[in-house]
Amino acid sequence: MSVSMKDLDPAFRGSGQKDESTIPLCDWPWSYGSALLSLMPSRGLEIWRVENFKPVPVPASSYGKFFTGDSYIILKTTALKNGSLRHDIHYWIGKDTSQDEAGTAAILTVELDAALGGRAVQYREIQGNETEKFLSYFRPCIMPQPGGVASGFKHVEVNEQDHVTRLYVCQGKHVVHVKEVPFARSSLNHDDIFILDTKDKIFQFNGSNSSIQERAKALEVVQYIKDTFHEGKCEIGSVEDGRLMADAEAGEFWGFFGGFAPLPRRAPQEHNEKHEETALKLLCFNQGNLDPINYESLAHELLETNKCYFLDCGAELYVWMGRTTSLQERKGASEAAEKYLSDGNRTKTHVIKVIEGFEPVTFKSKFKGWPQTPELKLSSEDGRGKVAALLKRQGLNVKGLMKAAPAKEEPQPFIDCTGNLQVWCVNDKDKTLLSSSDQSKFYTGDCYIFQYMYPGDDKEECLVGTWFGKKSIQEDRVTAISLASKMVESAKFQAVQARFYEGKEPIQFFVIFQSLQVFKGGLSSGYKKFIAENGIDDDSYSEDGLALFRIQGSGPENMQAIQVEPVASSLNSSYSYILHDGNTLFTWAGNLTTALDQELVERQLDVIKPNTQSRSQKEGSETDQFWSLLGGKSEYSSQKIVREHESDPHLFSCTLSKGNLKVKEIYHFTQDDLMTEDVFILDCHSNIFVWVGQQVDLKVRLQALDIGEKFLVHDFLMENLSRETPIYTVMEGSEPPFFTRFFNWDSSKSLMHGNSYQRKLSIVKGGGTPELDKPKRRAPVYSGRSTTQDKSQRSRSMSFSPERVRVRGRSPAFTALAANFESQGSRNLSTPPPVVKKLYPKSVTPDSSNASKPSAIAALDGSLDRPTQTSSPKPVKDGSELEKPKQEDDAKEGTATVTNRLESLTINEDVKENEPEDDEGLPVYPYERLKTTATDPVTEIDVTRRETYLSSAEFKEKFGMTKEAFSKLPKWKQNRLKIALQLF
Repeated sequence: MSVSMKDLDPAFRGSGQKDESTIPLCDWPWSYGSALLSLMPSRGLEIWRVENFKPVPVPASSYGKFFTGDSYIILKTTALKNGSLRHDIHYWIGKDTSQDEAGTAAILTVELDAALGGRAVQYREIQGNETEKFLSYFRPCIMPQPGGVASGFKHVEVNEQDHVTRLYVCQGKHVVHVKEVPFARSSLNHDDIFILDTKDKIFQFNGSNSSIQERAKALEVVQYIKDTFHEGKCEIGSVEDGRLMADAEAGEFWGFFGGFAPLPRRAPQEHNEKHEETALKLLCFNQGNLDPINYESLAHELLETNKCYFLDCGAELYVWMGRTTSLQERKGASEAAEKYLSDGNRTKTHVIKVIEGFEPVTFKSKFKGWPQTPELKLSSEDGRGKVAALLKRQGLNVKGLMKAAPAKEEPQPFIDCTGNLQVWCVNDKDKTLLSSSDQSKFYTGDCYIFQYMYPGDDKEECLVGTWFGKKSIQEDRVTAISLASKMVESAKFQAVQARFYEGKEPIQFFVIFQSLQVFKGGLSSGYKKFIAENGIDDDSYSEDGLALFRIQGSGPENMQAIQVEPVASSLNSSYSYILHDGNTLFTWAGNLTTALDQELVERQLDVIKPNTQSRSQKEGSETDQFWSLLGGKSEYSSQKIVREHESDPHLFSCTLSKGNLKVKEIYHFTQDDLMTEDVFILDCHSNIFVWVGQQVDLKVRLQALDIGEKFLVHDFLMENLSRETPIYTVMEGSEPPFFTRFFNWDSSKSLMHGNSYQRKLSIVKGGGTPELDKPKRRAPVYSGRSTTQDKSQRSRSMSFSPERVRVRGRSPAFTALAANFESQGSRNLSTPPPVVKKLYPKSVTPDSSNASKPSAIAALDGSLDRPTQTSSPKPVKDGSELEKPKQEDDAKEGTATVTNRLESLTINEDVKENEPEDDEGLPVYPYERLKTTATDPVTEIDVTRRETYLSSAEFKEKFGMTKEAFSKLPKWKQNRLKIALQLF
């Protein structure tokens, strides 16, 4: 549809840009710069009032204030994570609005949509029957006031002069419809909630048939009335239906109605009438006429792109407009929709106008098999170009706007990485605890259970998860879920439960394990039996066999080695690989890899093939032996494997009845929408969270994971959700940071006692601090080891610090020493959520820091007193078991002795005779011998830390800073400086 600007009302030009006041800069598809931001013309919410058949902008200070004699146009613009904008247009019709003015509002929405490029969804909102999406913009409610421009009424503020006692009825569990009713006993009923607004006190009357959630939401309206019309200075009273005069507040309430009298039982009022289920009617709007379309099955193919159609669903009337229809045709269809409903006396039917290619899910779900189409949105380059052209025509300087868009950063995990990890392998309907050296080695034919205890905000957090290998059997998967669920249940549901599939793991999983290896085959008896019964060859990984590993990750705290088929087609120019056949070992680097990828390969070699010399292969210059191991050359990909990206979150309330899952979306959600009596699902596309309130029945709690599975099957947003999408189940009060980041979170709210209504009543009435559950440190679930022991094991087997010396082939004594004396400050901590207070306190108990040293000393002492062995040292027992008060002096003496041995060992390992040392005890070499292009390179050093062998003076000369300042830089910035100096 091509539209001339002269056909559009000038008031709509420049509408629908992003709201710089509400959208974080990091979420914009490109950076405008602070100067350009200040020039963007409009906000995320824009409102016009129809005056004399023209749209007049409403000042922001009056947003949410509506008059019954007026019509309004509301534009909501939302910036999506994919870089596009979503526009929703609503035209609100007051009950006293003239028919001509209402028709004008309908036409103007079509013009506004054309000004936005023809991609907005348009909604008709009738006073008293507004959509929940519309009401979500103006929480907690809208309270239309008498008056209007077109009718000649004077705009009068409610209670502007002398206070008038008013009675309101409130309906709605998630958003509240508020309507003023006659101040009389006959207005009250048992089904709804009523608010009586008197001069000195506001009463909430709760009908006996109303729900707790409705009562809680109505209290938000009470608070709004108190703040808006009483300047926050009045009392609040609550009255329960059926409570007699003996209750002081009930007596005071009924006194306004002339005394108590029972309310009669009666049929639902007109405003509660429901539309009967009717067969869907499809009509074609053709040259002013509506022609019915006969069909056996409502299919997408019935809609032609050059026409407009009506889809009558009873409660809603959809007006579908093809992409090639003209502006005049769309205006005509809009007028015809108003007349169609007026002729049928259907004043409460919602009209929703949609444009081809931008249909909402509610429309597409009416059709059988709506085709999956590419998302229609501006690309980053197109968007920058069009916005730059627009702003340039307005006389603005757009220099720099057309620079390339920044690369997408690795998603943040929002979880502390210094916790304690335990892993079990599922085998024969039971689980077997893995040693610390094996807990990061998974097989694709097996299932695993892991428990991760980590420090949260004032309490220990726990994550219990299951991991299903791609070739694991169903019996093992069922067993894993059952055992993990029992672990969560034994923790009184205070642990978060997760379900992951191989290849679909979220970032949290990878940073918990830090270094992960996934091997082919399986070790469980169920897998072995399955392949034997089906005649499948056992291709389980063997250290002495032929194996190819793809190395991936974003750094030492997030790296994986994935075994793939040992053929050339498994290679990818964007990754590095490890190939071995017995003691023959190659590393291969694709042309698109970075220095960081090379570092990850070196680290994975320490796990997969330690103490074996490897030969490096660069893409394009491989040896014949390398290709021979892979069975010859063949074509392979160069595209990086793309994981599911996180999309804009959607919150749904859920009810499970007789095995059927029903959901309802909560628009523009906040933490207050999470009612303690209900179950909610937060859908982010890449993950889904099932949130369970404290007041939810135990039977439903146990079905939380099943609810998540059913949600994936139904795919309510029609976003092609994978059945293997990660699922988290979260209990109220135990929300992890990677869940709370989607809200402006207040942890004290989820720790309050009582149901939703009782909690909010205690806040609205004020006068005291809400009673809270005091956070407690939780003991590990099914833990067979002490907390301190787990921490020491994790620091040895899982933590990869940039400061740790990594020279392959060192003695076991030195390995034990480096592991047990690892600095607590060198642990990798994932980026925390953007909050001011410290989110992740140090995960060290008062005794653990002291207890770990005797453990290290014992390990070192044993290593020095016995012959050198090639095997890795066994995990050391908790030092607290060794330490006794009466042996303190002996311990100190032993520490001094071992310290001397330590110094001797360090010198023997790292420093040759007469070589200078730096402050850290490392040998010092000149820069010319340390750089990667040196003609006389130094040998026997850690090539990933060349800079540490520079003298302090030469380090400062080359880097322009001290070693201490350099160590505080982010890893990526360190690597960039090292690359520039040829030290990486």
